[in-house]
Amino acid sequence: MTLTCRGSLSLPQGDISWYCNENLLNKKSEEIQIDKTGYYKCKTQRSSLSDPIHVDFSLDKLILQAPHSVFEGDEVVLRCQAREEAKEIHFYRNEYQIQPNFTVKSVSRNDDKYHCSALMRGFWGWKKENSKHLTIQVQGNGCPPVELFPPPMLIARPSSPTEGSPVTLKCETWLPPQRSDIQLRFCFFRKDEALGSGWNSSPELELPTVWSEDAESYWCQAETVTPRIRKRSWRSQLYVQRIPVSDVDLEIQPPEGQLTEGENLLLICSVAKGTGTVTFSWHREGTVRSLGRKTQRSLSAELQILTVKESDAGRYYCAADNIHGPVLSKLVRVTLSIPVSRPVLTLTSPRMKAMVGDVVELHCESQSGSPPILYRFYHENVTLGSSSIPSGRAAFKFSLTAEHSGNYSCEAENSLGVQRSDRVILSVT
Repeated sequence: MTLTCRGSLSLPQGDISWYCNENLLNKKSEEIQIDKTGYYKCKTQRSSLSDPIHVDFSLDKLILQAPHSVFEGDEVVLRCQAREEAKEIHFYRNEYQIQPNFTVKSVSRNDDKYHCSALMRGFWGWKKENSKHLTIQVQGNGCPPVELFPPPMLIARPSSPTEGSPVTLKCETWLPPQRSDIQLRFCFFRKDEALGSGWNSSPELELPTVWSEDAESYWCQAETVTPRIRKRSWRSQLYVQRIPVSDVDLEIQPPEGQLTEGENLLLICSVAKGTGTVTFSWHREGTVRSLGRKTQRSLSAELQILTVKESDAGRYYCAADNIHGPVLSKLVRVTLSIPVSRPVLTLTSPRMKAMVGDVVELHCESQSGSPPILYRFYHENVTLGSSSIPSGRAAFKFSLTAEHSGNYSCEAENSLGVQRSDRVILSVT
């Protein structure tokens, strides 16, 4: 019989030691020939002793030969060897006749008893002989050790990732050294949906980014291609950590928050940190309802207020929330520059018809306009006087003479423009 010592690494000659019944043999090569019953083991300089193999050289007339060890999924071939001429050979498992070849499918401990029978030629003719019973040693990983490979374990690294970061899933199992040449392939699942490209020879799968909605149960499957043996892991829950939003800031365009009535106002709300889906909202101080709300996976969002008017002036702030509670920005003031409206000129005199010598008062007022407002009074387009006031209306008094008959008007001016009133006619008697 030939015994071969195999390791996971290539071995130089003279690096192998052989033992029979705990006695060191004078053999150094990878393969040795034996012809004696005993328990055989081998080792290398970089390994521990192998498991022992019991080899029995029998003197029986009929023996049943089976592989020393088989694994889950292996095809087993039984051989019935006779010393003399034999015929009508049959094989038995637990006294029931079977075929000489079968596949090991069960992963439970195998205590079945096997033997064979044959008619052998003797001195007095043909005589039925039975071999001794033997038990097939089913090996592998697991407890009891009868599986070709154990059900895989799903491992996530890191085990509690942060939102937006990558995660590596590993489907971990192992083959016994005697079956290290068998190819395994793997498939990963989130709930009941396959991930990636499905079955792959790599035991690892990288998820580029994970979010809070990805916090689901994950599991994997491993299988051999030939023979087809498939096993699955337990489900593992992936916990995804969310970073709360912080340092919320409100930016206004145009800068400094100074607008002219009729322009558009852009409010930009941003956060320095925060993961996952963020809900942004915009508010004006003193109002109950928000001006707008957006939910998106980003660190900033915008709200535009079209054609601002005088009532839009005030102090603004924004809030950001990603389920840990809203965080508010500082208040930012928005001021509006309003052009003056067309002023209205009114004239007051002590009587219905103005007389020479009466004191007449002119009033000029714009209903809207950013202060200060400069008012000018005209008689036939000749300036009578001017007045700059922060608010309200301007007045101008004078005593009438005969030359004061004619058309009167006024102008209102601020930094955004000038408006002139309608004409008022005054007749002096």
